[in-house]
Amino acid sequence: MVSPAMTNIREPDLSALRKHLEQQLPAGLDLLRQMVEINSFTGNRAGVNRLGRLTAEVFAPLGFTAEFVPSTNPAWGDHLVLTRPGAGGPALALVSHLDTVFPPEEEERHDFHWRPEGDRIYGPGTHDIKGGTVLMWLMLDALRAQAPELFEAVTWRLFWNSSEEAFSPDFGTVCRQRLGPDTRAALVFESEDREEGRPLLVVARKGRVAWRLRVSGRGAHAGARHARGANAIVQLALLLPRVAMFTDYARGLTFNVGTVSGGTVTNRVPHEAVAEGEFRAFDPATFAEACVRLQALAGPGEVRSPEDDFACQVAVELLSETRPWPSNPGSEGLFAVWREAAATLGFETGAQRRGGLSDGNLLWDAVPTLDGLGPWGENDHCSERSPDGSKTPEYVAVSSFVPKALWNCLAIARLVATANRPDAGQ
Repeated sequence: MVSPAMTNIREPDLSALRKHLEQQLPAGLDLLRQMVEINSFTGNRAGVNRLGRLTAEVFAPLGFTAEFVPSTNPAWGDHLVLTRPGAGGPALALVSHLDTVFPPEEEERHDFHWRPEGDRIYGPGTHDIKGGTVLMWLMLDALRAQAPELFEAVTWRLFWNSSEEAFSPDFGTVCRQRLGPDTRAALVFESEDREEGRPLLVVARKGRVAWRLRVSGRGAHAGARHARGANAIVQLALLLPRVAMFTDYARGLTFNVGTVSGGTVTNRVPHEAVAEGEFRAFDPATFAEACVRLQALAGPGEVRSPEDDFACQVAVELLSETRPWPSNPGSEGLFAVWREAAATLGFETGAQRRGGLSDGNLLWDAVPTLDGLGPWGENDHCSERSPDGSKTPEYVAVSSFVPKALWNCLAIARLVATANRPDAGQ
């Protein structure tokens, strides 16, 4: 049955929407400045919570009520959920995050702060992902003013992860408990990527496992009792090339050895060595197979004491796991809506499978999910600037906000309009 609230919804006037977005862009950029000036490094709990409060205050005039949900990790800030009930239409989830990867001392050391230069605005979080939050605000403000029937009909649920840049498994639970069966889509406002000027939207992401290899050998005096020792570093050195060779680019599987440590002093056969790293894959079967292959390294090693054949022991730990977001009909269906909207606006878009993680990994199997809906920029996670230009810090392109917001508004309007068809629920 079609809700009476949906019968009056019409596609918004694109000219009026564009004009409204252009008029509100200065206010949006001022909001972005305020957000960037708050250090919200994941480990800066007070800063993350301060940004959460500012975000709630900014969206309150649009009719949103705030819920602050404590993270299961007490060292991290609160997740933020904003809700605005609709009048009989579907629900949409819009997703962003509060934290950045830049500690306060790094920002100070590299003089990394809000800095407009032409079309670029440099600063921590301008692109990842405070610019995405501002784009959400611009869109919702424009829809309220220029498409009020649509804005009022939809139930809007907005989610901000306090610790997306770290491992935050509880955020997926926070979202899933509040999505509801009426949720049409989860729209993630991570930054836009481009290929030869064509904007790309994310329909799949790799999953990730962080792992640790710990080798226990036997210490001994390196001069007097060398033959009694079982060298843990040598054993680890034999293992790491095998781990690296698990990489299979044809299957989208990458293994990375990130850190290595071991031993204590040079006159001692080292009794312990540790390596940590990660692997990533798009395909769930490949992902599961990689887990099995890595865990199969556990057990007695090849390096043994010449004196009594004492063997090094290898332990494998899986430190954290984020499941893949594979290609799926729900994400492809959303991409088709955005592709058609792009065609209406006179440009082409492409679908991208992205290697990095996002909150979309936590949501795609609960509700159709699309990512890459934020503005365009470059150099995420970089704070350094070199005189020769070889190092350029994170920035967002001012010129990308209005076109992207307009595109998203049109696609959302068409997505919501499907509820106006008699066969929408079949």
